[in-house]
Amino acid sequence: MSAQLSGVLTALASPFAADGQLDEKTLRRLVDRSIDGGVDGVVACGSTGEFAAMSAAERRQVVETVVDQAAGRVPVVAQTGALSTREAVELSRHAQAAGASVLMVVAPYYEPLTLDETLHYLRTVADAVDVPIMLYNLPGATGVNLSPETVGQLAREIENIQYIKDTSADMAQAGQLIHNYGDVISTFVGWDSLLLQAVSEGAAGVMAGTANVMPAELVSIHRALRDGDLDRARAEWARIYPLMDAVMSAPFIPAVKAALNAAGFPAGAPREPLLALDTATTARISSLVEELPQLSAAR
Repeated sequence: MSAQLSGVLTALASPFAADGQLDEKTLRRLVDRSIDGGVDGVVACGSTGEFAAMSAAERRQVVETVVDQAAGRVPVVAQTGALSTREAVELSRHAQAAGASVLMVVAPYYEPLTLDETLHYLRTVADAVDVPIMLYNLPGATGVNLSPETVGQLAREIENIQYIKDTSADMAQAGQLIHNYGDVISTFVGWDSLLLQAVSEGAAGVMAGTANVMPAELVSIHRALRDGDLDRARAEWARIYPLMDAVMSAPFIPAVKAALNAAGFPAGAPREPLLALDTATTARISSLVEELPQLSAAR
C-alpha cells in the first residue's frame, strides 16, 4: 500500500501463551479485532508489542504473521529499530521483503547516543530500504529527544523519511512538528490520552496501544474530529476516558493486556521481566471495561 498513512493506528499487543511463547493464533485474532473496528493501520513489534523482550526471530515471526493476517486490508507498520545498526538494517530489510508498508525505527535504547550517533544510525537504516520510514521519537527510553528542527532536517535530507511517531507526551513539541514541518513530514502522536488534542491540532493521526481494546471507539472519535463534529467527539471521548485514564495511569503493557483479558480476549500476561498488574489495579480496569459492554470480544 502506497497511500498516505493517516488516522488511528493500533500498536498491536503481542499475545503470549501460558508457556511464554508467542500465541500466533491469538495475534491473528487481535489483528482482525482492530481491522474490524475500522482502524487505518496496524503496528507490529512496537513498544506495546513488547519487541524489546523478543528475539530477532520472534520479531520476524510477528511481522510476517501480521502482514499475512492483514492481507492488504490496512497498511502494516513494522517497528524495526534495534540495539545495533546492523540488526536494525537486517530487520528493516526483512520487514520490507515481508510486505510491511512503513518501517518505524526507534533509536537504540540502552546506551544513550549522542545526537550525531543517533542521526547516523537513522540515516543508515533509511538508506538500506526503499519503503517509507517513520521516525520513532521515544526519549523516555532512548535518552535522546528528536527536536522538531532535527526531524525536519532529516525529512528534507532523506526522501523516504515521511512520518514521525512522537511519544514525548509534549503537545507543544507535537504542535511544532505539525505546523512548522508538516510540508515534509506527517506527525502521529504516540500518547493515547492526547488523541483529542492531537487530531484537533492537525496531527496526521495517532498510534494507540489502547486501540487493541477499543478500536471502534477511537476510530469513531477520530472520524468525528475529521468531520468537524467536535461535540460528538467530546461526548464519545468522555464515555471512554475513565478507562483510557486508568490504562494510561498504570504500567502500560500489563494494563492493555488486563483490559483485553477483561473484555474476554485472551492476550495473556506480559513477558517477564514485566509482571501483571496488582490485584486492585486489575480490578479497577476490569470494572471499567465491564461498563463498556461493546468492548466484549463475544459481541
